[in-house]
Amino acid sequence: MRAVPAGPVIGLTALLALLAALAGTVGLGGAGWLAGAGCGVVGSLLLARSLARHGVAVLGPADRVTLTRAVLVGGVAALTADSSGGPAPVLVALAAVALVLDRVDGWVARRTFTSSAFGARFDLDVDAFLILVLSVQVTRSLGPWVLLIGLARYAFVAAGWWLAWLRAPAPARYWCKVVAATQGAVLTVVAAGVVPGYLGVAAVAVASVLLAESFGREVWEKSRRRSVELEPNRVVVTLLGKQVRAG
Repeated sequence: MRAVPAGPVIGLTALLALLAALAGTVGLGGAGWLAGAGCGVVGSLLLARSLARHGVAVLGPADRVTLTRAVLVGGVAALTADSSGGPAPVLVALAAVALVLDRVDGWVARRTFTSSAFGARFDLDVDAFLILVLSVQVTRSLGPWVLLIGLARYAFVAAGWWLAWLRAPAPARYWCKVVAATQGAVLTVVAAGVVPGYLGVAAVAVASVLLAESFGREVWEKSRRRSVELEPNRVVVTLLGKQVRAG
């Protein structure tokens, strides 16, 4: 039988411990427990699958930091599901620590020379889910349009199911990390309720524009690369067509 990777098991155990701590301190209810535990189980299964797909047996130093972030995001999801909609200091604190650690895991990967395709994908998935959860929290004060930010990454992935060229790897761009960090920071500040409503709307609107520009550029670059790759085939087909007509 295939051994169960330790990383997913440790992550799920840590998340359950965090949920228990939240239940004892802020009174996390049934909805929060259900959401948090559900995120833990699904996340652990996806992590185990990703480890197997990339042929990774043990989490590296940076991956452990990312796993810690994933546990914190599970706590944010639990509090969001259980929240009454008002400012949630604990939720904001967990999200803020997760955002700070987003800078740490990349630094650790570079210092320990353990950067990998698996680690980059793991980091991206945790970022995307944190932004989705925070956007759900912010909809309570600004409205459902904020969900466009949280669903953007998942809509892009879904589009790749029908358009294979969208799944092609793209060169890493630092700007993408800047935009992702901006989304998380803006949503966390708005969720904290420390800025007036109109400033929150303006900040989220600017963040939405930056996100649209980032995804738009990636789609354009992949489309252009696809056109360049198809051009030689078009030339061959054209030449073959001329030869057939000439014959």
